[in-house]
Amino acid sequence: MPSTINLAQLIVQPDEPIGVSDWIDVSQDMIDAFAATTGDTQWIHNDPVRAAASPFGAPIAHGFLTLSLLTRMLSNAVAVAGASMVVNYGLNKVRFIDPVPAGSRIRARFTVADLQPVDHGIRVTWRVTVERESASRPCCAAEWLVQYYR
Repeated sequence: MPSTINLAQLIVQPDEPIGVSDWIDVSQDMIDAFAATTGDTQWIHNDPVRAAASPFGAPIAHGFLTLSLLTRMLSNAVAVAGASMVVNYGLNKVRFIDPVPAGSRIRARFTVADLQPVDHGIRVTWRVTVERESASRPCCAAEWLVQYYR
């Protein structure tokens, strides 16, 4: 269950951890479906035999698949009360630090990095760290801009 924060409270909480999502299973089926949707069928994602011989040792999720799960992870970690509409505004910075092998579980930690008022709402820059279960390094780090409208 996500923690609930009021839109007005975001103004007084920059740089503090806000929420952590539940774990998401990143299955080979999920990777294959993403590849089919995007047309990115590179063998490191979709050929388990060939990928086993790669430096990764297994098929890995697309970086953009990991990134696309941020919306799901944020909504699982944080509910923003007082927002009638939420819009993805973009990304400042993204790094895919470590691979996400098929069969992994990932989750995200969210911190408010910056707040900017916009007409009828606020733009939040979320500092996001995506972790892979049992890994020593994060698999993704991003600054994600989301606009919340009253």
